[in-house]
Amino acid sequence: MLSRCESLSRRFPRAPNPHAHGAHSSPAPATEAPPLTPQAQAHGFGPLAEGERLSRITDSHGYPSVFDAMSGRVGDLSPKQAEALAKFRENIKDVLPRLPDQDDYYLLRWLRARTFNLQKAEAMLRKHVEFRKHVDADNIITNWNPPEVVQLYLSGGLCCHDSEGSPIWYDVVGPLDAKGLLLSASKQDLIKTKARDCEIMRQDCKRLSEKFGKPIEDVVMIYDLEGLGLKHLWKPAIETYGEVITMFEDNYPESLKRLFIIKAPKLFPVAYNLIKPFLSDDTRKKIIVLGDNWKEALVKYITPENLPVYYGGSRTDPDGDPKCKSKINYGGDIPKKYYVRDQVNLKYEHSLTVNRGSSEQLEYEILFPGCVLRWQFMSDSADIGFGVFKKTKAGERQKAGDMIEVVTTDRYNAHLVPEDGSLTCTNPGFYVLRFDNTYSYLHSKKISYTVEVLLPDRSSEDSIRNLGNQMERALSITEQS
Repeated sequence: MLSRCESLSRRFPRAPNPHAHGAHSSPAPATEAPPLTPQAQAHGFGPLAEGERLSRITDSHGYPSVFDAMSGRVGDLSPKQAEALAKFRENIKDVLPRLPDQDDYYLLRWLRARTFNLQKAEAMLRKHVEFRKHVDADNIITNWNPPEVVQLYLSGGLCCHDSEGSPIWYDVVGPLDAKGLLLSASKQDLIKTKARDCEIMRQDCKRLSEKFGKPIEDVVMIYDLEGLGLKHLWKPAIETYGEVITMFEDNYPESLKRLFIIKAPKLFPVAYNLIKPFLSDDTRKKIIVLGDNWKEALVKYITPENLPVYYGGSRTDPDGDPKCKSKINYGGDIPKKYYVRDQVNLKYEHSLTVNRGSSEQLEYEILFPGCVLRWQFMSDSADIGFGVFKKTKAGERQKAGDMIEVVTTDRYNAHLVPEDGSLTCTNPGFYVLRFDNTYSYLHSKKISYTVEVLLPDRSSEDSIRNLGNQMERALSITEQS
């Protein structure tokens, strides 16, 4: 039986000692984008000079491959970690059936993400359960397709696996028309598409685990930054990408093995500085920026037959395409015919102003189950928060915290793409559409909107008649009294 260090070293090979006799060449000339942690520096990895290339490799957490602590993974738990895992499983037993996996490998992800703090890990996982319900994650691959413009022009894709069996996701940034996407699709659809991609990667990890007969827990990402320009640093695009990162960090913890940056231009430090606040410390440690010899570096981790010719390998599509476009979408400029603002000329029935640092509420009474509350709105100059609540007390204005939130409050880029949504009301009562500008201390927002209460289909007509009979009886009783 392999010792713990031997077992872990097979999965994350140790860096060769360049001073040792007969040492092999380094696996990949790589430069860490973020500064090394004090722990890493303690092992002799000092800060990098600008442009310096490293002839060394760190483990999946960004540290040199010296396993002087328990990893928190299956088969490598300290007694305290094992005890925490048992308590964690007991604490969340009520939501276990709603998780995509219930094994120790999956549960340990959440504990590692919160450094085995039981309370924080449980809170994180319970939020994820609600997230899965919100996006219908269990069925999102088969039952939901992104809008056509997103399918055609959102770059990226899953293609093969690295030498250890981990799936590889490619993000091709240069051809991405970020502004065109945000003018053609809602931010919510873009985030939901990325959640769908995460589920595709999660399922591919399971497929490869079965194929190779060992647990595959994380993915490799390759970011191709050739063509990165100022157009990609458009503020709404950065904010949307930040929300995508937050969604990934909050709901798919410990899923990233390594993130390779290739073809990084001079603008990269500026772009990285904008994105960095959205990244966890653990994610920052997994980023490896490769130099001009990035092709030679990639084949140290990925066998040529699993790497597209375009990226230094030997793999092509069946038709010989070196870019493997059947697997990887390379984006492109979006035709203006897809722009929502060019095609949708909505006439809104009402307007209101949400003052800076405040909110506005629109209240609608739903008389019986099955009614559909539908809203359309746009803002004049900036994003606006929006959510739907059900009142717990009729006849008085309630604060958001005192009501039941039925559509999660989110910030919508409704100044770019008009929002169109609906809610099927399962219970009668008073529903509140709340426009939230409490986060903006400088600017008021003008909102143009239309709200409709749509009646149920014919199958609910009996409910309407029954309700009418009840109202007539109630009126009769009132008159008699």
